[in-house]
Amino acid sequence: MKLIYAIVRNDNEDDVTSALSRAGFSITKLNTTGGFLRKGNVTLMIGTEDDKVDQAIELIRSECGESQKITIDMPFISGVNMVNYATMPMQVAVGGATIFVVNVERYEKF
Repeated sequence: MKLIYAIVRNDNEDDVTSALSRAGFSITKLNTTGGFLRKGNVTLMIGTEDDKVDQAIELIRSECGESQKITIDMPFISGVNMVNYATMPMQVAVGGATIFVVNVERYEKF
């Protein structure tokens, strides 16, 4: 048995959970926040048999779509004393999913 941790953007959560549920996967959802852009995301925990891992990942991939790029202003520190602050536009890839698959040593449901 495997446990899939899938971290997806809030924007994709409904589509991903609907697709996984239709395919018969059980999901536990945790609301989380990303560290870099501080944007809301969702961590999905999906327990499944080994032979269904690829199917779950493919469903997640198809619903999260291509990564989009957004431009944000990041602080840029300049000068020897690092006192001068300016903003610098930066493109950041967002979307997609981050997925971890781990072995489950023991599983009980009661």
